[in-house]
Order: sequence, then structure tokens, then C-alpha cells
Amino acid sequence: MAHILVVEDEQPISDLITMNLKLVGHTYSKAYTGPEAIETLKQERTDLILLDVMLPGLDGFTVMEQIAPLHIPVILITAKNALADRIKGFELGADDYIIKPFEILELLARINVVLRRNDQTPASFLCDAVEVRFAERQVRVDQEPVDLTAREFELLEVLIRNRNIALSREKLLELAWGYDYAGDTRTVDVHIRQLRRKLGWEDRIKTVFKLGYRLEVQV
Repeated sequence: MAHILVVEDEQPISDLITMNLKLVGHTYSKAYTGPEAIETLKQERTDLILLDVMLPGLDGFTVMEQIAPLHIPVILITAKNALADRIKGFELGADDYIIKPFEILELLARINVVLRRNDQTPASFLCDAVEVRFAERQVRVDQEPVDLTAREFELLEVLIRNRNIALSREKLLELAWGYDYAGDTRTVDVHIRQLRRKLGWEDRIKTVFKLGYRLEVQV
């Protein structure tokens, strides 16, 4: 997975972000000021920066100007919703922009998109005897191919990308079926049963009481 620098001066927000990054398998570093972020980037390999705009010392826009030669993907995180600020961020090279307050699942999804765009996401995922190759949309168990429907694979990818996080049935529908899907949430239960059976993941895909499901993986 990726190593992500979280530059956020509000510690509760920083802690929430990094806790969830760890849950899905990323590593991270923290910085709380603009100068601290620049110094960290001089010392560590970083695949992605989550960068608050309003920072002590140097604001996020100034930090972006100074780190531009490093060509590291940046997602700006800010409470500022003005169009001019968003445009300035993109003109400085930001890959994405998310407004506070935000849902952590949305942030994780945006991170995945930016990492894929910059070829930083892993090509495969391995757990127990199951190997998933994302680009080829192939799944093997004990090195034997397993046939999944397109929807089963999309649901599996959502679970993997958000592993160790409890996802409601509604959120799984939204992420795997699409925002405009009008079907019943019970279809999620049917597909989960199929994935458990085909992958032997009866103990990996946990049922979260009165909510949905969680793929439980050691990180």
C-alpha cells in the first residue's frame, strides 16, 4: 500500500484520518505545520500528501508551490469552499480537493482514485489462499481460477479497498452498484454469501449486526 503524509493542524482530524489509513493498510506520517511538512518530505519517501490549506507557518498553497519539483500527488483538505480557492489549488497541481466536514469513506475512495491515477496502488491483493489481480479482474484460490460475476468482483474490490472498515449495505450498494442503483439492499446479502462460498472467506467477511459487512484482514 501507499505511504501518505497527513498535513493537518487539528489533531482530532489528523488522528481520525491516520487511524483509518492504518485500518486499510496504508502507512503514514504526520505534520501539523507547513514548515514541518516540507521538512518531512525531505526525509521520507511519500506516495501521497493529504494537505490542509489553513496551516500554521505556511499555508497549504505555499507548501504546494515549494514542493512542486517533487511531483508528489496532493489531495487538498479544507473548510474553504470558495470556487477561487478550488481553482487555485488545481492550478498549483492538486490532484483532488475535499471539503470539511467529509465522510472518511469518501476520503478513502478519493485516495484510491488518485493512487491509481499515479500508479501507486498495488496490482494484486493476497490473503490466505486468495489472490486478487485488479487490472486483470482475476481471482485465484490455491492458485486455481475462481469465476466471479462482474458484480461479485466489484463488491470484492470495494471490500478489499475498505478492509477492516464496517460498510453498511447502503454504502456497499452505492460503491459497487453505483449511486443511481434502485435495487433492494438484500441483493448485497446474496452477493456476500456467494463471495464467502467461492473464496472460503466465511470467517473473513464479517457480518456487522444491524449494519452490513466488514472484510477483516491483519495489517
